[in-house]
Amino acid sequence: MNSCGAKSDLKAGKNTYTIYRLDALKKAGLSLEKLPYSIRILLENLLRNEDGLSVRKEDIEALAKWDAKKKSDKEIAFMPARVVMQDFTGVPAVVDLAAMRDAIRKMGGNPAKINPLQPAQLVVDHSVQVDSFGTATSLEENIKKEYERNVERYQFLRWGQQAFKDFSVVPPGTGIVHQVNLEYLASVVLTQKKDGALVACPDTLVGTDSHTTMINGLGVLGWGVGGIEAEAAMLGQPISMLIPEVVGFKLHGQLPEGTTATDLVLTVTQMLRKKGVVGKFVEFYGAGLDSLPLADRATIANMAPEYGATMGFFPVDQETLVYLKLTGRPEETVALVEAYCKEQGLFRTPQSPEPVYSDTLELDLGSVEASLAGPKRPQDRVPLKKSRRAFREALVTMVKAADESVDTKRLEPWFEGGKQPAPESFSSAGSLAQAVAVQAEPQSFQLQHGSVVIAAITSCTNTSNPAVMLGAGILAKKAVEKGLSVKPWVKTSLAPGSKVVMDYLKASNLLPSLEKLKFYLVGYGCTTCIGNSGPLPEAISQGINDKKLVAVSVLSGNRNFEGRVNPDVRANYLASPPLVVAYALAGTMDIDLQHDPLGKDQKGNPVYLKDIWPSQKEIHDAVKLVDAKMFSKQYSSVFDGDKFWKELKVPTGDTFAWQPDSTYVKHPPYFENMPVKPEALKDIKEARCLALLGDSVTTDHISPAGNISKKSPAAQYLMGKGVKPQDFNSYGSRRGNHEVMVRGTFANIRLRNLLAPGTEGGMTCLLPERSLTTIYDASVAYQQRKTPLVVIAGKEYGSGSSRDWAAKGPMLLGVKAVIAESFERIHRSNLIGMGILPLEFLPGQNWQSLGLTGEELFSFYGIAGDLKPGKKIKVTALDDKGTKEFQTVCRIDTPVELAYYQHGGILQYVLRQLLGK
Repeated sequence: MNSCGAKSDLKAGKNTYTIYRLDALKKAGLSLEKLPYSIRILLENLLRNEDGLSVRKEDIEALAKWDAKKKSDKEIAFMPARVVMQDFTGVPAVVDLAAMRDAIRKMGGNPAKINPLQPAQLVVDHSVQVDSFGTATSLEENIKKEYERNVERYQFLRWGQQAFKDFSVVPPGTGIVHQVNLEYLASVVLTQKKDGALVACPDTLVGTDSHTTMINGLGVLGWGVGGIEAEAAMLGQPISMLIPEVVGFKLHGQLPEGTTATDLVLTVTQMLRKKGVVGKFVEFYGAGLDSLPLADRATIANMAPEYGATMGFFPVDQETLVYLKLTGRPEETVALVEAYCKEQGLFRTPQSPEPVYSDTLELDLGSVEASLAGPKRPQDRVPLKKSRRAFREALVTMVKAADESVDTKRLEPWFEGGKQPAPESFSSAGSLAQAVAVQAEPQSFQLQHGSVVIAAITSCTNTSNPAVMLGAGILAKKAVEKGLSVKPWVKTSLAPGSKVVMDYLKASNLLPSLEKLKFYLVGYGCTTCIGNSGPLPEAISQGINDKKLVAVSVLSGNRNFEGRVNPDVRANYLASPPLVVAYALAGTMDIDLQHDPLGKDQKGNPVYLKDIWPSQKEIHDAVKLVDAKMFSKQYSSVFDGDKFWKELKVPTGDTFAWQPDSTYVKHPPYFENMPVKPEALKDIKEARCLALLGDSVTTDHISPAGNISKKSPAAQYLMGKGVKPQDFNSYGSRRGNHEVMVRGTFANIRLRNLLAPGTEGGMTCLLPERSLTTIYDASVAYQQRKTPLVVIAGKEYGSGSSRDWAAKGPMLLGVKAVIAESFERIHRSNLIGMGILPLEFLPGQNWQSLGLTGEELFSFYGIAGDLKPGKKIKVTALDDKGTKEFQTVCRIDTPVELAYYQHGGILQYVLRQLLGK
């Protein structure tokens, strides 16, 4: 296949562009009409980047002959047009690039070679915390604290923006990365100079955040990768991937009255998790798309990580053009998108033939009902009508976990549908009726199991969808008119994904009602969804912990894993913004919102949810107020930043001037003593197990995130550097310091390491002494003994956010291999990228069935010599009872991944490639 033969001119608006025509493949006898739209975009990418090395003729032909009914083992090289980052993952990426500049200079190379070869855009959105809430000054106070805590990081990013080419930073207080990408950065079709010509091509990207997939709602191909993989993409390395399976999800009908896009996405997430789409593309099709606004599509696409897919793709159609115009994109951009996509067969219409998919499922939108998801996984959808019973069932388990003295046989009245029993009905300690009186000036009140202590309109998924945001405002307005108020123990917050949200809330005159209910603006960022919920008032926190209460958060986010939202909150529920407001009014999860009143009006009459729920017409009328001028105004100075950003003192130079006393940004050790050529692979001998884990261990369990406990190894390190506990900040904000991060790896307060039964948090058993200690301290002891380490786990290891520190941390702890029943796609890739070998038990086997205890000495054979993708690796486990032997499958899936592993990691591979040029 000669890509030059596919070159052609395209006239769009006033301009002429060079394009690589997909229909040129027809001349080679390749039919594209039944291919999924996402595969067509991948095909154009290969066609345009054909070079005979990374992309060959046979690669293009293999993808063009995509077989819907056959899983392919063919590897292709995808070259994204750009890389998008948020600051939690972006700061360590820039730290690594800065360290690579130092390393290449030390090895005799040119530091300027370490430079993004693909445009990279970083949006600072993960650092603002909800310290102040419920007042008109909350935004100002939170911004001030954000800069006080993060000045070192922000100075470093400002240096990076000046030192690296094609690297731009959207300053704090602008919006959430995925929403800024959707509303401004993405162009759907972009232009780039190539061989002197202005080439038009699909906008494609990878991002250092799982929810990069939100952009799929706009018809843009992109997904989340680990920070280390994104760094390689920035440095010109293609993304190696197997030709994907594509699952078609057919939508038809319309959402019924009383439901929202959030209810739809929770339904879709549950369905696709049950279907099993991990590592696959999901592409939406059907007549239901014709009535689905783009903001709703983006909401569905956003949660692709929650349903396990690589992405959830919506093809470009008329609604895409409408959205581009609404968000103030230039006329020439809209004209190019329409002309290009129609010319290339990438534009869906109601008359377009349905593609053929690997598998399909469908949903009648009319069957969607009001829902939540929780208490600890986003795929665990709970219909609103069953929410009380579901909560009580989950509560039994959570209370038992917190207090084993609870007599569960005495809890049966909770499932009879009646009111909560009186406290004396149960044992005094840890029962489901346990309550505590709290004095939080100026009020006193009682907290009990199920009390909603956090109600947060937060996260990228919902906070810039006009329908659900305006719906929350309408509900608030009706509630205020009825005389309802938020319960005094609820910490409320409003953290939109875009400044435009505040414009349309003000234009619709709904903001005053939200503020009346204490949903004041606290910042433009992810906040509660990533654990930046800030502390609860001290009296509330003490009351919860003194009585071991199961407190609840309700948030309009996409993640509710254990220990993520707030250390005082055990049950977390995802819900639409209107439901977040409703639960703030109720103040408890132990309520049937369809039958129990939220409160009483001024006349003493009960007020039910149905009385204040916004109608679709009310929402539709409010959405009409959103216009292009709002977007144009807010994005006209998107890179400028506020006065704090502009006043930062910024270091200069090609290499960074590392400050030895910095506790935020520290030179990482990845390239220390790195030889010019990689050493031969060796078998792993006599390794100890650092952690023995169950199913669904997420990157939240592995990677440091949220608050830094005062009793943790990370806290001891910081205090040793003179940092006071009130200045610890969060793990996420300290991702640029490997000393902090390695001490927080596997330290999640809800992690259960079965080597240390009866404990929660980062504890393990040091072997062979069998002494209980922290995982970090154990790793120090093992490294002093030169003992390699292994982690053993169950199914879905590494699901959740694409956190590079979930791989970097274990590597620095000395972990050489992870054995699991199955891996999440991005985390498996990240492990390889950091030189850790991912191994899977054979089907039907796990550590329990093999009789492993984790106290054995593990040796791995078959790594040295001829390691290949998918190779069987023999493992022996020696203890005082003898030796067990079993086979595992090497989950290095492609030759490129093997090359990364042979070099000790992806960064070492790239550095050696650049050094050789």
